[in-house]
Amino acid sequence: MLKITEAHEELEKAVSLCPGPWEQHSRSVAKNAMLIADKTKRMDREQAYVMGLMHDIGRRAGVKGILHIFDGYDYMMRIGQEELAHICLTHSFPIKDVKTYIGEYDCTSAQMQFLENFLEHKEYTDYDLLIQLCDAVSLPNGACIMEKRLVDVALRHGLPDFTIDKWKAFMTIKKYFDELCDCNIYTLLPNVLENSSADLI
Repeated sequence: MLKITEAHEELEKAVSLCPGPWEQHSRSVAKNAMLIADKTKRMDREQAYVMGLMHDIGRRAGVKGILHIFDGYDYMMRIGQEELAHICLTHSFPIKDVKTYIGEYDCTSAQMQFLENFLEHKEYTDYDLLIQLCDAVSLPNGACIMEKRLVDVALRHGLPDFTIDKWKAFMTIKKYFDELCDCNIYTLLPNVLENSSADLI
């Protein structure tokens, strides 16, 4: 696993290749993941932070749809970071179904087959679930309630048939971490009230 300083170096290098709002989103996911992991008292806060920081590292290769998860996976595998490579793939799939990605399917059929097989055989860890959760609640300047992010995505991308099932999956993950933390996880995260009360449009 990369050390925090190494992960920051990787992010900075990636942002120099492809600047964008994904940088601050990644930093927010990392910070929120660390705060929640710390509260569980059974997860490693630094590991959670690094995974959050690296979950979208595939963005280094340009502005893409689903292909960014493969770019991240390939890059992390190339530098010997298998756990982080897995996070690059799993963070978009609270449901293990390749057809539930929101965005453009700009990958090859071979990549889709690989992903389908990977998800089928992958047993999600608490870290996979944590990064899925934090990806769903993290804005560049902190966090917001999950429902706001989900509605925002729906306004931009529409309501595919799998929408309700995916929302339920996210809510199940949140409930799981509420129980692990023995509190509502929103109480742990910065700017939830301010971000959640801001206008969507």
